[in-house]
Parts: sequence; C-alpha cells; structure tokens
Amino acid sequence: MVGRAITFALVGLEPRRVEVEAHVRGGQSTFSIVGLADRACQEAKHRVRSGVHSSRLAWPGEVITVNLAPAALRKEGSGFDVAIALTVLASSGQVPADRLAEHACIGELGLDGRVRPVTGTIAAAEGAARAGFTRLLCAADSSREAALAGIEAVGVRHLAEAVGYLRGEDEIAPTAPEDGSRHPPRLPDLADVRGQERGRRALELAATGAHNLLLAGPPGTGKTMLGRRLPSILPPLTREEALEVTRIHSVAGTLPPGAGLIMAPPFRSPHHGASAAAIVGGGTVPRPGEVSLAHRGVLLLDELPEFPRSVLEALRQPLEDGVVSVARVGGRALFPARFRLVATMNLCPCGGRGDARLQCSCTPARITAYREKVSRALLDRFDLVVAMPRPRAEELAAGPSETSAAVRARVTDGSLRLRSALPRRTAAASELLDRAVDRLPLTGRGRARVARLARTVAALAGSADVLPEHVAEALSYRAPAALTSA
Repeated sequence: MVGRAITFALVGLEPRRVEVEAHVRGGQSTFSIVGLADRACQEAKHRVRSGVHSSRLAWPGEVITVNLAPAALRKEGSGFDVAIALTVLASSGQVPADRLAEHACIGELGLDGRVRPVTGTIAAAEGAARAGFTRLLCAADSSREAALAGIEAVGVRHLAEAVGYLRGEDEIAPTAPEDGSRHPPRLPDLADVRGQERGRRALELAATGAHNLLLAGPPGTGKTMLGRRLPSILPPLTREEALEVTRIHSVAGTLPPGAGLIMAPPFRSPHHGASAAAIVGGGTVPRPGEVSLAHRGVLLLDELPEFPRSVLEALRQPLEDGVVSVARVGGRALFPARFRLVATMNLCPCGGRGDARLQCSCTPARITAYREKVSRALLDRFDLVVAMPRPRAEELAAGPSETSAAVRARVTDGSLRLRSALPRRTAAASELLDRAVDRLPLTGRGRARVARLARTVAALAGSADVLPEHVAEALSYRAPAALTSA
C-alpha cells in the first residue's frame, strides 16, 4: 500500500509543492528516503521512527521507502517530518488515506513525538492555499502564522494528536487569523534629540519618500541617535506589506514562535564585521540577508567606513533594484529588499574634522584612504547627505523636542500625497535643476534623486507643484565638500 501527503519545500521565499509517498512491502525491516534529500531531511528517519514509537503507534516492521517528488528538486531542512510520518502510518493503514489527502502538512518531529515549528510556515501555507488546500496540519506554535495565509491552520502539539484528529477521534478547531490589533513595539522617541534641526528635517524627508540618508560629523553629535529613531516616524505597514515582511522573517527564522503579523516597519542594525552574505543574503542554502530583513523598514549601518568595501559595494545593486538575486548551481532565489538605508560616519579617522573645538591629527593621505572606503558610486545613491555639527550648550539644556507622533502624522500625510498624485515640476523648477546639472558635480543618477527628493519636499509642504524652492532644498542635501575633499 502507498500512502501520500503534500508538503512544501522553499526555494528562496517561493514554496514548491512536494508529494511525499511511502511504500511498505514485506522483507527485512529497513527505512530509506529518496528524492534528493539533504542530511537534515535524511535524518528524519530517526526522528520519525522514534516519534511513532513515542506516540504508542505500531511501526511497520517491513521495507519502507519514502519518495519526495519531484526528485529533481533539492529538499532541505526538517519540515518534511510530519508528512513523512503520516504517509508511513497511512501506508500501514493506521491513518485514513482519504482524510490525509485533504490536508497539507509541515512540521518537525521530536524523538518524543512532539511537533515543532519550522521556518517558512507562512510561505508553505500560502503555497497550500494556492494549490487548492483548505487546511494545513502544522505545529501549534506556528498555527497563528499559517492562518495569516487565509488557510485553516490545524495546530497540533504531538504526532498522536495529529493521528487522532485524522481518524476523527479528536476535534481540533482551526486557529483564527490574527486581526492585527496587537500593540506596536515601543520605539525610541524623536523628542529625545536636542538641536540638530537639519538632521531632523532630513529624517522626516527620508521617512516620507523612502530616501537613503547619510549622517556625517564628529563623534557625539547624535548621528546614531537620529538614525535609531527613524522607525518611530514611519507610517504603519499596510496588510500586504506586513504579510510580505512576516514571510521574509519566517523564512529567515527570526519570527518568534507564536508570533503573528509584523505590523511595525522592521529595523536592522548589523555589526560592521558582518560578511557580504550576511548583509545582502546568500549562503550554501540561500537565506535572506539584512537588506531583506529590513524590507519596508530601516537598515542602519553605523560607522559606514568600518564595513569592508566589498560589503558596501554589494549594496549598490539592491539599492537600485529593490531585490536581491542569489544565483547557485541548483537555481536562483529572489529576496525583496526595498529599505531605507541610514548610514553614519565621521569626517576623518580620528573624528576631529568638522569640529572647530577639536584638532584633527589626520594627514591628507590618511583622510583620503578613509574616504575611499566609501566609493563615489555608493555615495551617489544617498538622496540626503547631512553634515552634523556639534550641538551647542543651550540646545543640550533645552526641553524635549517635537515628538515622533507629531512628525509621524506629517509623514503619513506626505506619503499619502505621494501615492495618490505625484507633484509636477514647474518650468522654473526644471530650469533650476538643469542649471545645477551644468554647474554642480551632479550625475544622471544624482539628478534623478534630486528630482525625486524635491517631490517629497513638495508633498510635505502640501504643494501640488514642485517649485524652485523645493528643488533648492533637495540640492542642499547633496554630498558636502567636507566629504569629497581631504
């Protein structure tokens, strides 16, 4: 007798249908898995056998062959355990085959029969829904996540519970999908920042138009403090965006067990020792990197020149395309990467440059070497570059600044204006932009970014047209001389 169940393998973020077949025949007791299974999947033989015994179910003492089809698709991970166990039980007549065929399955088995959550459950649930399934058998800790895909998620904690449910002995109510009404996480407030009005204005523009921002200046001027407060003024994610973000974090394994929909824009701040694969994505088994984990949110690179140049250059393509393509011999994985990049840096290695009260001890050659860690091509991809001065004593002694809630209201209004109708550039504004191209070191990419930033300035001002003053403000955020000269 042959038992069958449906599960899903992940290629990047894309679920691929896998049919699990188990055949039992007479002979000396053996258990083999075929179908291009990796080591973790092959080790399911031990987990499944122990799980069946721990569930007080009969293990077929015969030749058992499990096939994972299609055989040409590489199967990776432990998410096939539940499907393998149930097909073996179905092939030996212990689980109704017709009842099992109505469900897709995903989950890892413990030696004691417990069903554990696996990464990418929401992606598998979406694949099951697209394949026409109405129910998914999964770990109880993953049921809230799976229910987000619009499928009936049947959460089980033990293999014996799954068997009792399929036999009709136990009734398990599907998990209700989350309504998204959970309290958002508490974020650092912009009211903590003293002074730095130009930096605060740049932060507001970056939040409204999804622009990249570079904050440069001496140590202690509040660069990192500002960057960490950008998430607090971002508009909330739409449901479609939240599903997209939740899917990425589920596949990456950063979604906590039992968590539901991620409604807040993500914030990532990797250490400068991170590798290119950790930042951009990749690995032997392609996984999302920090740029994808920051999708629809903020990626903060503190002390930008301390990152290896190879890592920084790898950012150029995601910044332009909004997607990371990881190519391997076995295929290609695509990961979305539309994020706001916020970077901070000093103006020289010692940090004294740019502060009249400090004496810079760096030689021109040392400053040049420091600046060359950030290429002009990468610098050109920042829409806003702000030189941060050291705040004055009266600014530091002042009371709280404008709160994040007040700024977020303006940002939300400006974002809605940009989505509904883009402000159009007047003839005078276009003339100013053309003169800037002739007189300033402005590339074609730089011109396009200035034009886009000018639209954001106009939207924040509530103007239906991009005026010359809006273009002038956008031009003022191009890379200052302090960053381009030694």
